[in-house]
Amino acid sequence: MTTVKVSPKYQIVIPREVRESMGISPGEKVQIFQYENRIEFVQLKELKKMRGFLKRIDTSVSRDDDRE
Repeated sequence: MTTVKVSPKYQIVIPREVRESMGISPGEKVQIFQYENRIEFVQLKELKKMRGFLKRIDTSVSRDDDRE
């Protein structure tokens, strides 16, 4: 876990290892919201860039015997 410091202008720097692992680059938008007692950041991506990201997801569903 990395600790960051809030500047006098209430700015923070996203640590390099987090930026690189999430693929965040300058100019990208990040949504911020408060959840209970914490602040969360969610990387926003264009819908066109999301195409195919679920390509290898397993869509098979095991059903109960009485549901066939």
